[in-house]
Amino acid sequence: MDVDTIRELVVARDRTDLAALTGNSAVLAGGTWLYSEPQDHLERLVDITALGWPALTVTPAGLEIAATCTLAELENGTWPARWSATALFPQACRALVASYKIRRMATVGGNACLALPAGAVLAALVALDGTASVWATDGTERRIPMARFVLGPGATALAPGEVLRSVSIDDSKLRSRSAFRKIALAPLGRSGAVVMGRADLDGRCAITLSAATVRPIVLEFAALPSHGELTATILGMDRGLWYDDPHGDPAWRRQLSAVLAREVAAELNEARP
Repeated sequence: MDVDTIRELVVARDRTDLAALTGNSAVLAGGTWLYSEPQDHLERLVDITALGWPALTVTPAGLEIAATCTLAELENGTWPARWSATALFPQACRALVASYKIRRMATVGGNACLALPAGAVLAALVALDGTASVWATDGTERRIPMARFVLGPGATALAPGEVLRSVSIDDSKLRSRSAFRKIALAPLGRSGAVVMGRADLDGRCAITLSAATVRPIVLEFAALPSHGELTATILGMDRGLWYDDPHGDPAWRRQLSAVLAREVAAELNEARP
């Protein structure tokens, strides 16, 4: 779709060029959502793809994923054998209603910053306890746990003019056991509920609910929870946290999330060394 209100395109080649992110302007990376519907309020786009950020950087501390990393790069990444939890990346990328052409253009940063309940890549970053690195407008950098990055549908913790630079995930989280479940009303439809589980090396467990909820919700346990504990925790969640749209009724999403969470916990228990 043509975005015919745009009057200026700024290609950012260093950080100072991001000063153009004022007024009726927006960040352009993959552009797959930006060009999918009218953006009548926008007059300027700031293209960040020329900043030259490496898509994926493996370090002794863990993994850094650039905001401009495409979903295809994340899905097809090559990882150290010890990083078993990276199995969540291709699973999350395939959970999206997106063709291979879209996955070659759409970016990790775009999926995170759109803050859509069905943002499965966003959910994987939350499930792996990622931390966002954000470039502030005053030239500083601040870090936000991905679990607190999204405030609600379409709303993030980014202030006006701020840019998501990357997401870092610790080596210890990447070495965790993981499990994934998804359900939708149609075989290729938008996710109605997505549940991801992570069992850490120290025995702790985190179950992340998304698509069914207005934002990714992390349930943390000192050890793998029993089915009863898990069900009671999920069914006892605030009703306002459950998402309501044509892809699923809140009550259906709540019940199915509990079912999927039990399956995730069972898989994590079966994979216990």
